[in-house]
Amino acid sequence: MTSSLSRSVPAARPSDAVPASPPPADGPRTGTPPARRGRRLRRTGVRVLSLLALLGLWQLAAVAADNPSFVPAPRAVWDQLVLLSTTHDGVRGYGGHLLVEHLGISLRRILIGSALGVAAGLVLGVVLGVVPWIRLVAEPVVTFVRALPPLAYFSLLIIWFGIDETPKLWLLAVAALPPVAVATAAAVHGAPTGLVEAARALGASRWDVIKDVVLPSALPEIFTGVRLAVGVAYSSVVAAETVNGVPGIGGMVRDAQRYLQTDVVVLGLLAIGLSGLLIDGLLRAAETRLIPWRGRA
Repeated sequence: MTSSLSRSVPAARPSDAVPASPPPADGPRTGTPPARRGRRLRRTGVRVLSLLALLGLWQLAAVAADNPSFVPAPRAVWDQLVLLSTTHDGVRGYGGHLLVEHLGISLRRILIGSALGVAAGLVLGVVLGVVPWIRLVAEPVVTFVRALPPLAYFSLLIIWFGIDETPKLWLLAVAALPPVAVATAAAVHGAPTGLVEAARALGASRWDVIKDVVLPSALPEIFTGVRLAVGVAYSSVVAAETVNGVPGIGGMVRDAQRYLQTDVVVLGLLAIGLSGLLIDGLLRAAETRLIPWRGRA
């Protein structure tokens, strides 16, 4: 029986074998795979088309309104961009400052105020997440401040600190603090119990547990709070520059609004929004770089 089966099954020939895959080339592979390149092109195309659609709707709204003081046309805003970025007949930009100077001063205020608010929010959030009785006492206060609109306490800051730079920086710092404090406190309080107990069992001190276990696990939520804080600071810059805000992009917007220069108002809002997108993109890149484990199980 065995000999008949062996005769019925032909022996494998060398030519019937599956050819081996060629060895990989030495060194890293260069170039973008076609599928990934196609996805990027599609995303870019969708964004360009959506931008063109928004511009078309804007133009239609301007034509339908037929009132430049109500809805300025895109061309009018572009003309203001050129005008405020140069010097004409001895007039330099808006209020004696170019558009880029207004934006730069506002960005400096936003970055300083955000940095102060983020630093204070991180410290307060860690304390709230680690010490239960402080969280019980201070958490309602943080929630109360977070619910207040910036203009609600800006007048009080002006009474305390005057009308120079100090109340503006305080306003942006106070506006940026609650999102970071709340996100940090929630992330620290929700740190993995198993990792914390394991670190303590190995003899780690309380500070070592916070530094080496709690904070690394909380970094993704902390970065989310930082991005929210910067966004709140951006949305508060117009309020911060309500009083004595020129030069400054928010002060320029407020001043142009008084004189019904709607095209300047729209230009200032676009400058704030586009610079905010740039800063948020930089924060996203830093988050990807510093927290490569985010989203992994």
